[in-house]
Amino acid sequence: MIGSHGDTVLGDLPGIQLFQMPGHVAIVTGGSKGLGLAMAAGLASAGASVLLLSRHEDDCTAAAKAVAEKFSVDAVGFQADVTDPDSLERAVAFAINRWGKIDILLNSAGINIRAPIDVLTHDQFDQVMKTNVYGTWNACKAVVPSMKQAGYGRIINMSSALGVVGLPDRSSYATSKGAIVQLTRTLGLELAPHGITCNAICPGPFLTEINLPIANSEQAKQQILGLTALKRWGELKEIQGAAIYLASPASSYTTGSLLTVDAGWTAH
Repeated sequence: MIGSHGDTVLGDLPGIQLFQMPGHVAIVTGGSKGLGLAMAAGLASAGASVLLLSRHEDDCTAAAKAVAEKFSVDAVGFQADVTDPDSLERAVAFAINRWGKIDILLNSAGINIRAPIDVLTHDQFDQVMKTNVYGTWNACKAVVPSMKQAGYGRIINMSSALGVVGLPDRSSYATSKGAIVQLTRTLGLELAPHGITCNAICPGPFLTEINLPIANSEQAKQQILGLTALKRWGELKEIQGAAIYLASPASSYTTGSLLTVDAGWTAH
């Protein structure tokens, strides 16, 4: 039997309930496909309302409809470009007008241009920086005022295993994801006094649209899958647990941290 001390301790441990998010509101950039949609679905499965952002209105509207029907939550698509601060401000205003608050920001919008540095153009490098770094910074800046006012927030940035280790022909992408690591650490410290946490997920090789062009190449088998302990591509469902944890009350003592979901890539 558990004694009175055990009863008292267990009474303070809500367990799986900490991962539930009914009444919480999430904005997910890049939410119409790939990892963004998978993570948005994960949050919705825990009860959160979600605003899915994408540059393509038809895509985010269709994705939101599918999420709403599957999980019986309020899910809305909203056209926004993370490189345009004004469009993000409109998205934030929409969310506050509809739900009264923003509890969670999940920054999943991102691009990858692969090329050796002497082939990569300045414009291509700028394009990756604008979407991956400026876009994440823009979205964080847009939501922080309302989160500060509420005294609560969960910001989740998408870095990468390549934000921690290197890989040839990825100078633009790896640089951008390394910047996300430092942005996450900085905001984790800066926003902690306001009840806001900021963490990053560092995915390894997931078979999303961004990786389809190289999925079956010999380079991918050697340089990517060969570097993982599990020797395979990740499935979309395998990113959901990390997103649910970092977005939920369960992560209240986690900030400025990197959660690697990379099949053991960065363990080498």
